[in-house]
Amino acid sequence: MAKPLAIVTRRWPAALEARLADAFEVRLNADDHPFSAEELRAALNEADALCATVTDDLSAQVLSAGGRTRVIANFGVGVNHIDMDAARAQGIAVTNTPDVLTECTADLAMALLLMSARRAGEGERELRAGKWSGWRPTHLTSTRVWGKTLGIVGMGRIGIATARRAHHGFGMRVLCFNRSRVPKAVLGDLAAEQVDSLDELLPRVDFLSLHCPANPESHHLIDAASLARMRPSAHLINTARGSVVDEAALAEALGLGVIAGAGLDVYEAEPKVHPGLLALDNVVLLPHLGSGTDATREAMGLRVLDNLKAFFAGQPPPDLCT
Repeated sequence: MAKPLAIVTRRWPAALEARLADAFEVRLNADDHPFSAEELRAALNEADALCATVTDDLSAQVLSAGGRTRVIANFGVGVNHIDMDAARAQGIAVTNTPDVLTECTADLAMALLLMSARRAGEGERELRAGKWSGWRPTHLTSTRVWGKTLGIVGMGRIGIATARRAHHGFGMRVLCFNRSRVPKAVLGDLAAEQVDSLDELLPRVDFLSLHCPANPESHHLIDAASLARMRPSAHLINTARGSVVDEAALAEALGLGVIAGAGLDVYEAEPKVHPGLLALDNVVLLPHLGSGTDATREAMGLRVLDNLKAFFAGQPPPDLCT
């Protein structure tokens, strides 16, 4: 009996590609380029399963043509790049890879927070350019993190993991805004306070870390008006999705000193970054590294494999998105 054909849109670690090839007929993207809309349509017409990533724009237009594919196994948690209504209309199941990237993404959120607070990116650029003249009392003074107030927007797995690091590791006070009520046990462990609105949260925090999903309600959740409600000494951290922040408004706010700094791992039009941000020293910019550890990427691939095996065995995939 022929194995189902799985088309993999971006390269995986070699060991994972080999494990996928043991269970399925596999077609790889040899040069690891982002698939165009035409290539995605062709893959949907040929493959039984499409192993997609965040770089694949699986819009209604791409999906509406139909095809052979019956499951899209996403290598990642967020599925905002997939039109879920269009997938359902075509009878295509969609799976993702939750849980396994929580801790490393929270690590990176804290790394960005620390780098932004301590002006680490600015300092490294100065040193590498040969412009550092030595220690002096006024050089690159910054803000401490210990004991400051952290605001979390989106108190899901990653938001909680970030808050845990901040409170237990850096003595930070935690405030959070979440669409649903956060369990009392979680708030108690973090000595955290849940507020009822973003407007209530913004003026009270020294650092604002975003962990909400990308959807129409969160699009440009942080805009010029939101930034204006923050403290001039505050820092914005985004490891969620680029669309949550109005990048043009953020660049203007950073340039005018409306807020002190920012640390970003995600962008509105990846891999493009707003040119206004690139010109600023008070923003740390990383190339979407949130899940980028060897162990996490391996776990993500194994999760994709488990979902595909279950689907083609006629069983409910463990990570079916509804």
